[in-house]
Amino acid sequence: MPDQPFARAVERMRSTDPALREKGFDFLREHADSYVEELVAAFEREHDDAAMRCLLLELVAEARDPRALPVLAAHLDGSDETLQFWAIRGLEMLGTREAEQALDRARAEGWIF
Repeated sequence: MPDQPFARAVERMRSTDPALREKGFDFLREHADSYVEELVAAFEREHDDAAMRCLLLELVAEARDPRALPVLAAHLDGSDETLQFWAIRGLEMLGTREAEQALDRARAEGWIF
């Protein structure tokens, strides 16, 4: 069963009301480190809404958690520049040796500069 505050925040992020969307996003940004696994799972399930995918990856980046490394690294070579931006930013914020290695590989491959 999903965590109720997490599920409510994601539901708010899908609202047509801008204030509710912002409340949901702000709650998750504030607590991203506590919900990294849920955020990664939500990101991986989201296929239809590009804006929501972007927000979820931004929140994954904000978590600054090593468990986010695989999903962030996987989006370094993508065609979606917004997802790529948050993947790079997330790896930079993570600041681990593994994150730096992923960024170095992406630079060597010409995916990022």
